[in-house]
Amino acid sequence: MTQARRALGASGEQAAADWYVDNGYEVVARNWRCRDGELDLVVRRGRAFVFCEVKTRSSTVFGAPVEAVTRQKQVRLRHLAARWLEDHAGVRASEIRFDVASVLDGHLEIVQGAF
Repeated sequence: MTQARRALGASGEQAAADWYVDNGYEVVARNWRCRDGELDLVVRRGRAFVFCEVKTRSSTVFGAPVEAVTRQKQVRLRHLAARWLEDHAGVRASEIRFDVASVLDGHLEIVQGAF
């Protein structure tokens, strides 16, 4: 991955994290990794936890950012969220939600409860 693509992705993740903080959430984890993959953002408000996949693009040449979260990716994210909750046994979630943050040419859109 080129440095420019890495910077683009990081800027999208920062924009999404800022949006959550501005809307009363606490960022619990960023780029949490295990051998099965990575969760971009884990945020919480009270006992409600949100697992957010961030997709950043500079154009729609390869489709809208949100379209990159395929059914296969959704299954993987659910598995990773279960793994994160398992690894953080002290966490007692009353609600779990999966969001997609779509960043296109600097414009952020959060799709809450995307899947």
